[in-house]
Amino acid sequence: MGKERIFVTLGSKGKGWLKIFHILFSCGWLGGAVAMAMLDFIRGDIVVSGDALYAVNASMKIIDDYIVIPSAIGCLVTGLFFSWLTNWGFTKFYWVIVKWVLTVVAILFGTFFIGPWLNELVEISRIERILALQNAVYLSHFQSHALSSLVQIASMIFMIVISVLKPWGKRG
Repeated sequence: MGKERIFVTLGSKGKGWLKIFHILFSCGWLGGAVAMAMLDFIRGDIVVSGDALYAVNASMKIIDDYIVIPSAIGCLVTGLFFSWLTNWGFTKFYWVIVKWVLTVVAILFGTFFIGPWLNELVEISRIERILALQNAVYLSHFQSHALSSLVQIASMIFMIVISVLKPWGKRG
């Protein structure tokens, strides 16, 4: 008895529901990232005390933990199902490959860099309050977090654009 490959595909209703969830997760990921970036960039205008500084950083952590991270994971999982259960595949189209690479890089960079920078911002501002604004580590992490957040947002917008326009054809 030979090995048979079983191909499972979704019907149009299944694809529709999968697309709805993928779009909702994308909105959550992008929306959360934009909210955090806005807090990064208006921080100077709204921070009048150490408590306010800590509140801004803690708010960003809440957005990250409860919106950005679950949404990014949701995008990854729904993307896996899209590639597995539809004709798009994992490597059939260049735009799908680019989305996979960007998604994985964004999640890994967020996990190993952006998240830890944010955790440090929260912890330093919790302990030092307004004096955190004179702490070199805090200022360095703030700058790194703010800049990398913009890069993340730009990459997410780029992924949305190529999802809609599908600019590159099929491989081979």
